[in-house]
Amino acid sequence: MHCYGKALEELLVSAKSQECLTVGVYESAKLMNFDPDCMSFCVLATDEEYEGDIALQIHFTLIQAFCFDNGIDIVRVNDTQRLAEILGDTDESGEHKDVHCILITNPSADTFEDPALEKLSLFCEECRSFNEWVPAITLPER
Repeated sequence: MHCYGKALEELLVSAKSQECLTVGVYESAKLMNFDPDCMSFCVLATDEEYEGDIALQIHFTLIQAFCFDNGIDIVRVNDTQRLAEILGDTDESGEHKDVHCILITNPSADTFEDPALEKLSLFCEECRSFNEWVPAITLPER
C-alpha cells in the first residue's frame, strides 16, 4: 500500500506543477457544477479532528456520488496535514488551507497524463472489483 501513497504524492506534485489541481470542498463543488467533464481523479481527506463534522461528511457523500456517476476514480486519505505539506498550501497566517477535497483536472482539451495517475486508476479499479469503492491510501512520511 505504501507504493500507492508514493504514487499519490507524485501525482499531486505533478498536477500542481501543471496547474491541474482544484483544492477545497467548495472550490471542487463549484468546478463540478461548472465543468464536470474536466476531472480525472478525486482525493477526499480527513483526520480525527474532522471525523465528526457532519457537514463535511455530507459534502463527501455528494462528491462521492458525483464521482461514481461520472466514472471519476476517488481515494480517501487520513492525514490532512501531510496532504497540505505536499501541496504547500497555507494561507497568509501560515495555517493550512482546506485540503479536504482535491480534484485532478484536465487542462482545456488536453488530457492530463501521468504514470502515477495510471497506477492509481488501476488500483481503484482493482479495489472496486472487491467492492471497496473509496479505497484509503496512506501517504508516505517526509
